[in-house]
Amino acid sequence: MATRSSTADTTSDRIIDAATTEFARYGIAGARVERIAKSARTSKERVYAYFRSKEALYRFVAGRQLAAMAEAVPMDASDLPGYAGRLHDHAVRHPERHRLMMWGQLELPSEETAADDPLRESLRRKIEQVRKAQGAGHIDPTWEPEDVLVFVSQLALSWVSQTGLAPVGAERDAFLAARREAIVAAVERLFPSITGTAPTAVAS
Repeated sequence: MATRSSTADTTSDRIIDAATTEFARYGIAGARVERIAKSARTSKERVYAYFRSKEALYRFVAGRQLAAMAEAVPMDASDLPGYAGRLHDHAVRHPERHRLMMWGQLELPSEETAADDPLRESLRRKIEQVRKAQGAGHIDPTWEPEDVLVFVSQLALSWVSQTGLAPVGAERDAFLAARREAIVAAVERLFPSITGTAPTAVAS
């Protein structure tokens, strides 16, 4: 791997790291480029030299986080209960990543989303995976693929934002393990695994 030696690269990395933290904490409207620049040890003007706007910076950061999530938790449409459990585990370990993605869904107008937006592309690929799994007999074909994806994702992530209900301390791990079992059981009841040749999992 080549060693980064240019100041531009290290400045860009610092901006991206600072922006990731800022957007996860404050959202898009609440994020401040001045704070990002200060945390990145650079100037506001330098941030805009790399990214034309705060929204453009958010989209770049969100795309990177989405790619990291897809690599860590590739979707396996032939085993939706297992996928839901792994997605839950990842979100519990990285709640800031989930918050960052949710801010975009809440604050960015859908009509301004580009056709090649990473989130939209990821959803399209996952829907196609579900459709292929239905065609192969792994999932009940009477479901709409979009419904399958949304229901599984919402169930998998249902406990990530419920921080007020989860205990702290030694009881937390047992509590979350029980919630994981409930999520997997719920997805299994909705979309039970059907014996057959499993399609290869693809990062989405």
